[in-house]
Amino acid sequence: MPSSLFEPTTIGEISLPNRIVMAPMTRARSAQPGDIPNALNAAYYAQRASAGLIVTEASQISPQGKGYSFTPGIYSPEQIAGWRTVTDAVHSAGGRIFIQLWHVGRMSHPDFHEGAPPVAPSALDFEGSVWMADPSTGQGAMVACPRPRALEQAEIRSIVDDYASAARNAMRAGFDGVEIHGANGYLIDQFLRTSSNIRTDEYGGSRQNRLRFLREVVSAVAEAVGPGRTAIRLAPFLTARGMACPDILPTILEASDFLQAKGIAYLHLVEADWDDAPEFTESFRADIRERFQGPIIVAGQYDLAKAEWILNRGYADLVAFGRPFVANPDLPVRLARGIAQADLDPMTLFGGDAKGYTDYPRATTTSMAE
Repeated sequence: MPSSLFEPTTIGEISLPNRIVMAPMTRARSAQPGDIPNALNAAYYAQRASAGLIVTEASQISPQGKGYSFTPGIYSPEQIAGWRTVTDAVHSAGGRIFIQLWHVGRMSHPDFHEGAPPVAPSALDFEGSVWMADPSTGQGAMVACPRPRALEQAEIRSIVDDYASAARNAMRAGFDGVEIHGANGYLIDQFLRTSSNIRTDEYGGSRQNRLRFLREVVSAVAEAVGPGRTAIRLAPFLTARGMACPDILPTILEASDFLQAKGIAYLHLVEADWDDAPEFTESFRADIRERFQGPIIVAGQYDLAKAEWILNRGYADLVAFGRPFVANPDLPVRLARGIAQADLDPMTLFGGDAKGYTDYPRATTTSMAE
């Protein structure tokens, strides 16, 4: 029996030919200076256009939102034009593509901000590191993040505006929609958790206050581009980067109620993908499905069997694949036909050129329709 992974579906206003999603993955290959998407990026994404949906690498909504070397932005005219070359290439290849909107918050370094500390809900020390490269050589390494500066309320409202502006820029760049990055210890996630948010104003303390920033961002983006082109990614079971929070699961369940009422295009749940990560429990899958009836995407070390399991139980509607898409530009064909997958070269994941980026071969040139 054919897997439901290859059945068509719909997210928001977009029809998809299958339920395979290319997960957002930082690859750090934007043109410098200016963090501008380029022709190499366009070729990379177009190669993977057989995915039901592509979600781009996270893209900073402002200079303040940057936390890693060579990541692209979506705030300048040059970046918008660069992304237009990407979306045109993907659409010409028959694909559909959302951009992931990103503000890293405290996951950054003063070197990206003219010596100023990164910003966050609260000025707390934490264990986290970001990839920084020498602009002249392109060689990089992980560097520890310092204590951030706590945001003023007026600054928070300005960041909400930056999200809306970035979403409008994404439409100008030809994207089919936007996915707000609310996961993995970045700014929105930092507001959600008691471990990173000890504010005493309207953005901290109670669950509703910690959810305020998420609600404001989602509402602003949905107003800017429409709820059917607005999505969000969340990470319920994340504990790394100083993010272990005893109240995060009920907080995310309350967020799901809000997202359901907003009618967003989809909810993307990222599962921790390291060997000893906390278990993403089946009871929580059932709880969040009860709260959110729209399309749910899941990501985290999925293979075909695991994808079929979660789709058949109704806990998710689409499955995102990350690293398998790096080395397998024709991943949907390989999954459909049981073709062995190529292994990625981990030394070429961040930064560099076409090597380990656009030079992975296809297993076949035959289309899935034949």
